Amino acid sequence: MTKAGLAHATPLWFAFNRAAMASVAAALLLALLGRLRWPDRRDLPCILGIGLLQLGGFFALAHLALEFVPAGRTAILANVTIFWLIPLSVWVLGERVSRPQWWAVAVGLAGVLALMKPWDLAGQGPGVLPGYAMLLAASLFWSLAILVTRRFPPGKPVLDLLPWCFALGALLLLPLALWHEPAGGIGRESWPHAAFIGAVAAPIGTWATIEAGRKLSGIVASVGFLMVPALGVAISSLWLGEALGWDVLAGGVLIGASVVLAARG
Repeated sequence: MTKAGLAHATPLWFAFNRAAMASVAAALLLALLGRLRWPDRRDLPCILGIGLLQLGGFFALAHLALEFVPAGRTAILANVTIFWLIPLSVWVLGERVSRPQWWAVAVGLAGVLALMKPWDLAGQGPGVLPGYAMLLAASLFWSLAILVTRRFPPGKPVLDLLPWCFALGALLLLPLALWHEPAGGIGRESWPHAAFIGAVAAPIGTWATIEAGRKLSGIVASVGFLMVPALGVAISSLWLGEALGWDVLAGGVLIGASVVLAARG
């Protein structure tokens, strides 16, 4: 949906609209439920972590990377939290990771390298290397946001904090869009995509991923998030016509194998 929307929109303005519209949609839902409240001090670390890292930083980098990287690869590389979340969970939260699970990380990393094709960067077009770097940094921001919500659990349910999280993300994205894309915006053809992503996909998807990251162990959450890129590659091929080359297939197989190893560990 984002790739299709960016055909007639600039990345940062699309990302800003995504965050701003999701903030309004979440606020309206909570108001209808009678649950719209100001956050407490205990909620602030969660709001800052999600708003600045998962929404502001992740949205900005993932949308900018789509200028250089196909949507299928973007879906995979932006969701490889397994490479960040497992080591960080061990270091910060003291979680134990078995040897098969460490092997899962190594096999998954091999899959990511197959997708990136570092031996043929010149043949992938200009800007692909910065695009890959943006996606890996985006997944790091997402992992850090998960760690913040687990290390400093909020007093309110995460759903009740979404309007403030998205509003903070939008406040971060707005000056970036004004600076990097002063003549940018969203064309008429892209508004149906922008409306669906902002009002439906962003609030529901963000709520689901935050709760999964908070309530599951690092390894289980990371394995679950790898299902996102698997579906993303399939949809990109069917809808956008992106070719499934040997590198994408090999990367998908290796990432799938890492899921099996992690589940068995």
